[in-house]
Amino acid sequence: MADATYQTKVYDKLGGDQMVVAAGGSINVETGGKVLANGTQAAAITDVATAGSATAAANATAINSILAALRGAGIIASA
Repeated sequence: MADATYQTKVYDKLGGDQMVVAAGGSINVETGGKVLANGTQAAAITDVATAGSATAAANATAINSILAALRGAGIIASA
């Protein structure tokens, strides 16, 4: 739950040790932006091969969509 003493939807908690995104707030990573942990972006993850049964292909497609979303948000590096 957001701290009622703040009016903004994205703010640092008192003391600056935590960032809060309240209901209705968001973090926008612009093109070329990255999400880093200790100054390092998560390593690239190779797409899953879609060969095999229809179920395996459907699973690979779903996993690859997730990977594309993570890359698009700058959370993992592009392959």
